Amino acid sequence: MAEAKTKFQNAVTAFDLAGGCVDKAPGTCWEQMQTLMGPARTLRQAMNAEKSVGPEFWTEAYRLIDRMEEGVAVGDDRVVVIGSNRPMVFGSAHTLFRWLDAHPIA
Repeated sequence: MAEAKTKFQNAVTAFDLAGGCVDKAPGTCWEQMQTLMGPARTLRQAMNAEKSVGPEFWTEAYRLIDRMEEGVAVGDDRVVVIGSNRPMVFGSAHTLFRWLDAHPIA
């Protein structure tokens, strides 16, 4: 679990250090979305395998990863006034980053 958490948080940190997704043009941040989804999926697998806490402990983390999945399910980076999937992916990733720090497991 610790390794999956670190890989996910490192991916979010690398995204931020690279400047995040600042280009307003549609389709320009799809690669970054995919780069965050890989570690998020690995994190979910580690959460499922973690036996020191029950699934109810992970409820919020699961919700955030599900929201990220929903954002990438559209199949591309959609930038529109209403309905952009960027907040679903990037915003949820950052919230999950903070949630993981606030809910450590022994």
